[in-house]
Amino acid sequence: MECHYCESGADIVVEREGIRVGVCERHFREQMEELSESEWVRNIEDELDIDRAE
Repeated sequence: MECHYCESGADIVVEREGIRVGVCERHFREQMEELSESEWVRNIEDELDIDRAE
């Protein structure tokens, strides 16, 4: 399976309701970084009262 964003081989593949999507490590890391900076994740962290070791 190829990466959803480029033609590299997918390192990570997820499936939900019969739909499979794959991403290479580079694009996975980019998406995780973008997600970690999102307001949505900050709101969840506040709700869960998560303390991170930095």
